[in-house]
Amino acid sequence: MDDAWLNRWNERYSKEEFAFGEEPNLFLKEQLEKLKPGKILFPAEGEGRNAIFAAKLGWDAFAFDISIEGKKKAMRLAEKNQVRIDYQVGELQTLNFKSEQFDAIALIYAHFPAEIKSSYHKTLNGFLRKGGMILFEAFSKKHLEYVMKDERVGGPRELPMLFSTEEIQADFPNYEIIELVEREIELSEGLYHVGKGSVIRFVGRKN
Repeated sequence: MDDAWLNRWNERYSKEEFAFGEEPNLFLKEQLEKLKPGKILFPAEGEGRNAIFAAKLGWDAFAFDISIEGKKKAMRLAEKNQVRIDYQVGELQTLNFKSEQFDAIALIYAHFPAEIKSSYHKTLNGFLRKGGMILFEAFSKKHLEYVMKDERVGGPRELPMLFSTEEIQADFPNYEIIELVEREIELSEGLYHVGKGSVIRFVGRKN
């Protein structure tokens, strides 16, 4: 990933306020509360709100991001909530996750650069055990219409970084689909996810 991408996230996460708030994503919260805790991985976890929520539920929570400033905020938030998370900084291929290490992987607004997003998904698939769960929420390709009307809702402005249900099926072909939908939702997450947007939601169990 180029320096401009890294610098953007370090700058955003270096502010005092939490960019996307301290509370977990609502879809993630709803899904995690249905599952028996185990080991869970949060890619592109930023300031840690979702991993920390999982840890509070009893999950063994792992996270990674390219932003050291994101990790600093996450560690502060973990201490405030009196939980521990395992948080690594770096690109996925440099990290030491193992085959079938996790019971769940939560991709919550994990918008990787377009040229690597599918390869990242396929690598992450290898870290999930058979019977493990993918929990996914991110902006759909239709979201561009929403962000052009109201910038406060956030999200990428580049169509190839956004998702379609077809892409998710192609990236995760070896899954029982429990839920795969595109829908309009109202976001209220910190400073940068505020207003109506269009998302893809996916819950899948690895075959």
